[in-house]
Amino acid sequence: MKYDPIGRLLLTPVDEEAPARVLRLRQLGLGERAEPAFDAFAQQLARLTGAPYAMVNFIDENRQFSAGLHTPPGAGDERSMDRDHGYCPHVVVRRKALVLEDVRDFPRFAGNALVDEIGIRSYLGAPLIDRTGMALGTVCVADTEPRRWGRPGLDTIKSFAAELMSQIYRREDGLL
Repeated sequence: MKYDPIGRLLLTPVDEEAPARVLRLRQLGLGERAEPAFDAFAQQLARLTGAPYAMVNFIDENRQFSAGLHTPPGAGDERSMDRDHGYCPHVVVRRKALVLEDVRDFPRFAGNALVDEIGIRSYLGAPLIDRTGMALGTVCVADTEPRRWGRPGLDTIKSFAAELMSQIYRREDGLL
């Protein structure tokens, strides 16, 4: 377990790959700006799942950046947040999908700032793992109500992650 300088348990996992991820994201030209194609991707994911929030997030050493973002009207469009806000850093470090039907059921996740600041109650996210094996970020949805995502939700988020990685590969190969 990791603690901050005054002895509080840090709930965000240690991310040993962050420096290498930053280099890979720069190589791919990702994680520094909003991208209309990723916004459209997030909007499609929100529509399909019925979730008010959907994101394409890339994670560096200190922050998460939503290169693709869909939020409900009036919620704002802040694209960058500290690495210790949200659940995506857990997905990246774990390298597998995370399903939280009600974040309050999990002490590690219930104390996250997004619960208090935005009222997030449920989360569904999958890692974006590239051809080098690097977890670049996530594709995810969140809701202010508990949600039973179930197997269909898990299959959907994994499918969207695979589709987005296909788009990133085509872009890297100069086909987009």
